[in-house]
Amino acid sequence: MSTASTLYVAVPALLFAGAAAGFAGGLFGIGGGFVVVPALMFLLPLLGVVPQEIAHVAVGTSLASIIFTSIRSTRSHAARGAVDFDFLRSWALWVVLGTAVGTMVAGMVSSRQLALIFGCGVLGFAVYFLLPARKGAPLFAGLPTGLSRVGIATSLGAFSTLLGIGGGTVTTVTMTVCGAPIHRAIGTAAGMGAIIALPSTIGFMIIGFGAHGVGWGSLGYVNLPAAAALIATSVFFAPHGVAAAHYLPANILRAFFGLYLAIIGIVMITRF
Repeated sequence: MSTASTLYVAVPALLFAGAAAGFAGGLFGIGGGFVVVPALMFLLPLLGVVPQEIAHVAVGTSLASIIFTSIRSTRSHAARGAVDFDFLRSWALWVVLGTAVGTMVAGMVSSRQLALIFGCGVLGFAVYFLLPARKGAPLFAGLPTGLSRVGIATSLGAFSTLLGIGGGTVTTVTMTVCGAPIHRAIGTAAGMGAIIALPSTIGFMIIGFGAHGVGWGSLGYVNLPAAAALIATSVFFAPHGVAAAHYLPANILRAFFGLYLAIIGIVMITRF
């Protein structure tokens, strides 16, 4: 297939993936990595990425796109008064520390191992979305502080970096079990995406510096043309996802998204 032909296939597919990621990011307070990474795993070979590097470039490029999707979603949620900026400020340092840990681990594992980590992580989140939403009193009276906050925030940053996601699901779960309203938890989770994605993107550029077979237009493990295509549509559709989050039935949305995650997790584990 010629270069022109590959672009005719890759560009529309990346634009569509960006739109889906932006909508999902606004809807669930996630960065969209659960949509973007699987799409990139299939599309990056069209941009010259070799199999040995495909998972790393997919994760790094996903993180780059999340920066902008997260900021767009956060602004939309903030306009509705649904972002806890005090939470973000108090967790940011430890989350960034976690991204450094996650980036170092990513630099030590193979593409196959990274795909397995992503697949297993996605299956874990699929279980969360497929189980009925918990009702009743919150499990904890308030958000974690001290060493508990350090441990959870650092783990959140590391795990999200390895998966190429914005950490929205973990943030949402943490806040809701501690009594935060679901819409405020989702809005705050959207803001967590940029805190995770910005340092992680820089990290993937660094660990991929000088790597061969990462495709044209790549800076380390971040493919800039693919990221630009994803961002172009994700920032437009993110506010629409935010609006839908405030109107659509939560139980139906959870079920569909959980099913999607289960399928993606199985594909990632068995195919890559």
